[in-house]
Amino acid sequence: MEITIHDKTFVPFIDRYQLDKAVANMVAQIQRDYVGRTPLFIGVLNGSILVMADILKKYQGNCEVSFVKLSSYQGTQSTETVKKLIGLQTEIYNRDVIVVEDIVDTGNTVETIEQLLKTHQPKSVKYATLFLKPEAYHGAIPIDYVGIEIENKFIVGYGLDYDELGRNLPDVYQLK
Repeated sequence: MEITIHDKTFVPFIDRYQLDKAVANMVAQIQRDYVGRTPLFIGVLNGSILVMADILKKYQGNCEVSFVKLSSYQGTQSTETVKKLIGLQTEIYNRDVIVVEDIVDTGNTVETIEQLLKTHQPKSVKYATLFLKPEAYHGAIPIDYVGIEIENKFIVGYGLDYDELGRNLPDVYQLK
């Protein structure tokens, strides 16, 4: 079923069951890597809100949670400029940090977060994203946990938006 958000039409792309499986696979990998440790999950708002909630529900072990808010999109295009909106509020010195993103495309947000985190001297930093666009990613920082690799097309739902609408959709839709 097609949906319309603002002036754009979107078609079904990935359903909630595939999303749940992708998150479960990411969590299983994280669980193996962090046995006996207490990672600090840092979600990048607003888009990571649903994937972060699902990761936390599935993660079995001690962990902590914090958020940063950054933005690089205007409409359906990356502005290539990341705006730091709300900074880090949690002490991360000598901590194992896992940054949780909804989607990684160009890598500009990842680069900005990496610079921000380095100044606080964490023990380790890894990156988790539900969606990765390999053909768009030109960053040097490895993305350690990837739920689903997708083509370089615009998507909405499950936390991702088009001009602030569509985040609440339980499935993911692709621009028609």
